[in-house]
Amino acid sequence: MHVLIAVLTILAIWIRGDYRNWKEYHASMLYIAVSNLMYNFLCANYLLWKFDPDILSNHTITEVVYTLIVFPGTVLMFLNTYPTTLKRKVYHYATWIIIYVGFEIIFLYLGKIYYQHGWTLVWSALFVMVMFPMLRLFYKRPLIAYVISIPIAVFLIYYFDVPVYIPMEERLDFIANK
Repeated sequence: MHVLIAVLTILAIWIRGDYRNWKEYHASMLYIAVSNLMYNFLCANYLLWKFDPDILSNHTITEVVYTLIVFPGTVLMFLNTYPTTLKRKVYHYATWIIIYVGFEIIFLYLGKIYYQHGWTLVWSALFVMVMFPMLRLFYKRPLIAYVISIPIAVFLIYYFDVPVYIPMEERLDFIANK
């Protein structure tokens, strides 16, 4: 399923011709990739959500596919077709949020993603509702997006009690004794 999503992302970018403008959105594509890498690094051995690896060998490889293909591809498609009128902007955001939450519901139903440590589908939906405006903000005002990203990350780390103060290799013992 995850490989299929990556292939569909590549095909959509190719068919729509979005790839022609990749240089314009390159920094935003890196922003989402680095954000996902930070999640995986800071939450190592305490992931809030985790992919069932499907045909890939493990969760880490699955995350690499999302980090290098799906998420940057999403940014490219989302920003390349960003509308100008308010009504179309609202529709654009709603469409992408529905796509992301819809796929997550399918993944959840099929057992391709599971939640841990208090994360739920509602949190995923809220996260996506923040993520897409942040992508647009990063494209227009990257420094402001970086500044806003920090308190968002700190809030999530605090709220979900992510033990960033414990070395990742010791977190499994921490979780077992919790």
